[in-house]
Amino acid sequence: MGLFLSRHMACKFFFPYVFSRKASGDFLPKQLEDMVSLVSRTGRHLQRYDEGCRQVVGCIPYRYRRTNVDGSHDNNELEVLVISAQKGHGMQFPKGGWEIDESMEQAASRETLEEAGVVGNVESTLGKWRYKSKRQSTVHEGYMFPLLVNKQLEDWPEKNIRKRIWEALDELVNRLTKLEQNRNQ
Repeated sequence: MGLFLSRHMACKFFFPYVFSRKASGDFLPKQLEDMVSLVSRTGRHLQRYDEGCRQVVGCIPYRYRRTNVDGSHDNNELEVLVISAQKGHGMQFPKGGWEIDESMEQAASRETLEEAGVVGNVESTLGKWRYKSKRQSTVHEGYMFPLLVNKQLEDWPEKNIRKRIWEALDELVNRLTKLEQNRNQ
C-alpha cells in the first residue's frame, strides 16, 4: 500500500509540476532528485491506444560537447545519449507508453527521466512510426522528440537495470551504418 501511495502521490502531484511547460531551467533541487529516483510508473492500466495500437513516445537526448586537446570543452560537437535495452541486448533511445493523464511531451520527458536519468527541453516531434512489439503481438505507434539535456541525474528510477552512453552523433551514425551493412550481407 505504501508503494502504491508513494507512486500515486508522485504521479498526481509531483509529475504534473516537473513535466509542465511552465517548469523550466534548473528546477530539480537535490531533495527532488532523490524523490524522483524512487518513482517509476509501471503497468498498462493508464496506457493510450488508438485503434488497437499502443501509443509510445520517446526522446533522443542530445547535448553539444567537444573535448579539446587541453581537456577544455567547446559546444560544437553533437552527442546523443543511448541506453541499454531492458534485457541488456543492444542500445536504444528512451521510450515508453504514453498514458492518459499526460501530454505527449510530458510522457516523453517522463520516460527519458525514468530510463536515462536526464531532464531537459522537449522540442517538436520528429515524426511517427509503427512497429510490432518483440514481446507481444501488439502493434505500437511511436512518436519521438529531440530533448536538449540540461541536467544529468546521478540517481534515477532505472539506474540499476540500464546503462547510458553519450556518443558523438557522427560516430553513432557510422557504427549503425556498418551494423546495417553487416546485417545485409
